[in-house]
Amino acid sequence: MPHDAQPGAAGVDPEQLWLRPTEPRRGRRPSYSREVITEAAVTLADAEGLEAVTMRRVAGKVNAGVMSLYSYAPDKETLLELMVDHVSGELPTTTPLTGDWRADLKTIAHLQRALMLRHPWLPAALSTHRTPGPHTLAFLEHALAALRPTGLDGAARVEIFAQLTGFVTGHVHHEIARATAARSPDQSAAEARYLAAVAADGRHPELAEALSAPQRPLTPEATFTRFLNRLIDGLERD
Repeated sequence: MPHDAQPGAAGVDPEQLWLRPTEPRRGRRPSYSREVITEAAVTLADAEGLEAVTMRRVAGKVNAGVMSLYSYAPDKETLLELMVDHVSGELPTTTPLTGDWRADLKTIAHLQRALMLRHPWLPAALSTHRTPGPHTLAFLEHALAALRPTGLDGAARVEIFAQLTGFVTGHVHHEIARATAARSPDQSAAEARYLAAVAADGRHPELAEALSAPQRPLTPEATFTRFLNRLIDGLERD
């Protein structure tokens, strides 16, 4: 009997998922579609996190019987793949490229970050996502075109895009976690005093130098941009 499998518990057949018709061929025309089901799951995840996404909850949102959903998404792992590709459709893929691959790659990374912040469950979902659908592939195609001026072969360009996506995913995951566990002003002040005391003990000269350096902007956007610039500006040819 179908059940809510955990993501990664079983493999998803990409041919079955993306290349074959998604609507039943016989019987009454359904009052919902795979798109509607996926949108309902995304809405749940946006509001309550991935843990809230079960076949029963999704069925309730589209006013369908649970068993009827399994012809569209046989388990939660498949539903998760559909959700990732659905939100990937928000990424622009027709924006003209500048020809400056570093600048274009930075733009792509900022677009990815914005998408993940709109859908905070996405960084965790990407850790098990393995079957790129049409929207994901369209954005990959756009990124590979942005990297063509590097002169690298296709395999190297795919690796660079994977490296970039991994960086953005990890950074946003950390960014969301810090925002969720926001520290009180008193706690932040106590931590600053502690670090100042440690830096002054004479046993941590590197830390003392780092803490005495001019402070950089600490807004999430500014921090992400600095880290991203270091990553991309440091990329070299194979």
